[in-house]
Amino acid sequence: MTLVVAPCSHEAVKWAVEHWHYSQRMPSGKLARFGAWEDDRYIGAVIFGSGANQHMLRPYGLDQIEGCELVRIALDRHTTPVSQIVARTLRTLKTTNPGLRLVVSFADPKEGHHGGIYQAANWVYTGETTRATAFVVNGEQIHSRTLGHLRTAAGAKSGGQLEWLRLNVDPDAEIVSTIPKHRYVFPLDRRMRKQVAPLALPYPHADEDSRGSRLGSTEEGRVRSPASAPTVSRVRS
Repeated sequence: MTLVVAPCSHEAVKWAVEHWHYSQRMPSGKLARFGAWEDDRYIGAVIFGSGANQHMLRPYGLDQIEGCELVRIALDRHTTPVSQIVARTLRTLKTTNPGLRLVVSFADPKEGHHGGIYQAANWVYTGETTRATAFVVNGEQIHSRTLGHLRTAAGAKSGGQLEWLRLNVDPDAEIVSTIPKHRYVFPLDRRMRKQVAPLALPYPHADEDSRGSRLGSTEEGRVRSPASAPTVSRVRS
């Protein structure tokens, strides 16, 4: 069995997210998109982006252009372990983006994730995020940064966020407290590895997390779907 990871078109990645990721939604912002193929069969995508938290890299002394977030892993049925697919993608990301030094990712206990794929790939676990607030709009939870983009696009210049939402989008919009997520980092150079090594904490276990259902490491980031994968060609650079 031959695994190939390479840059992929927006359309192909979007299809994978909509059919094989639990969120079924593409992340916003500038993205680095990679597809994965087993024996020339398209099995999904791994996507990196700036993430929802613009201060995500500040604790590591990095500028925004020096790091990114792994924002989606959307895979169909596959033979290769997810951790190996992600590891291959990271090598490709480093080659195509030589200025990057650190990748951050989050495992959401609310979705039953504890970070098994990151543990299998030797990512550094740095603990849980702090509790934050989010907004429930039309039955879906959105981050405050996403709301900020919506307000800017609509030309809003004043007023509270919840007030604006109820007046312009959803009269039943609410503010909720989010469950902390598990945070993992992966250094892309030796110096950064030495810097984050002292931050390492013991890995959390799936059976210790009562906030989500138990999932094996190969299930994280995946949605079971009867949809057939399209024929997708790799992007040639």
